[in-house]
Amino acid sequence: MSIGKRCMAEFLGTFWLVFGGCGAAVLSAAFPEVGIGLLGVAFAFGLTVLTMAFAIGHISGCHLNPAVSVGLMVGGRFKAGDLLPYIVSQVVGGVVAAGVLYVIASGKPGFEIGGFAANGFGEHSPGGYSMTAALVAETVLTFMFLMIILGSTDKRAPAGFAPIAIGLGLTLIHLIGIPVTNLSVNPARSVGPAVIVGGWALQQLWLFWLAPIVGAALAGVVYPIIAGSDQPAQQTRAAATA
Repeated sequence: MSIGKRCMAEFLGTFWLVFGGCGAAVLSAAFPEVGIGLLGVAFAFGLTVLTMAFAIGHISGCHLNPAVSVGLMVGGRFKAGDLLPYIVSQVVGGVVAAGVLYVIASGKPGFEIGGFAANGFGEHSPGGYSMTAALVAETVLTFMFLMIILGSTDKRAPAGFAPIAIGLGLTLIHLIGIPVTNLSVNPARSVGPAVIVGGWALQQLWLFWLAPIVGAALAGVVYPIIAGSDQPAQQTRAAATA
């Protein structure tokens, strides 16, 4: 599959992740009396990844996340030469999704942008968590997410079930991390809302690049040690993100 087609798939998949996950948070989470709440938003993010993993996993690997691409590269599953095109496609997909979501959300009378599902720490954390807590949470949760991806897409794992494990894994990670940072584990997911909100969201964006990349890279080192280093380099059957 050409790099152009794979990048188109990554753009579309990341668009769906940000539009679906952040859209659930912005439009549905607090809807009067029948809002989906934290649990619903967590499932929304998980479902975007699960559905896209089945839809485009065979095209691009369905990374949808710069941290996933970095982790797979470090783990020997993804070519370094393809990293930059993937990251650009993912970030652009996230920004376009946030823009479309803004057009929809702002169509309601009395609309106020608020946090717009942006990631943050300190006074911009949903639970008021500190920068240190946010840094640790994002690093550890991204590490575990990549361990799930690397393990479930291992050639020795049961074939065809990786999207389910990855989607449910992302759901669980959101259940843990939403109160801390609104949960990122995905720089592309963070950039989109931050561009719309501006100000503090852009100022704090560094953490939501640094922590996921570090956590993913660590997983790319640790998983081969646990699983054995004699696996041939391969592109994953289906990978995903956040």
